Amino acid sequence: MLYIWHIEKIIEQTLQKHHLQIEYQFSNNLSAPMSYNVSTNTITFNYLEVNGYISKMKIRDSDEHLVRSMLYHEIGYYLTFKKHKHDLRTLMYGEEEEVEALKAEIERNAWDYGRTLVPDTLIETYDKMRERDRVLLDGL
Repeated sequence: MLYIWHIEKIIEQTLQKHHLQIEYQFSNNLSAPMSYNVSTNTITFNYLEVNGYISKMKIRDSDEHLVRSMLYHEIGYYLTFKKHKHDLRTLMYGEEEEVEALKAEIERNAWDYGRTLVPDTLIETYDKMRERDRVLLDGL
């Protein structure tokens, strides 16, 4: 089991490695393992959700590598919003089909852009996580 300080260390090292100016914080109120907030430029994580997600993934790799893979996905959101100025009003006021299409595009871009920073040693784990995450979401 990874504790808050383990996850903070992984996040800090990864952000420093890529010279990214993204804040990070812990919250036990977060219902997802990790989340990127474009308004505050902050990655928030819930260590209990992180550990639960790792156990659901059933990927044979170290917990540290799995957390890094999750983190690269969140960094992918940062890169997505940096590269594309999405009209976020669509998410708030758009028709259902528009909202779903934009969410799907943002999610796809987050995985794709996050992958551009993933070290070669983590590519296989990252790709497995992407596939299994899709399966988990489809199962909900």
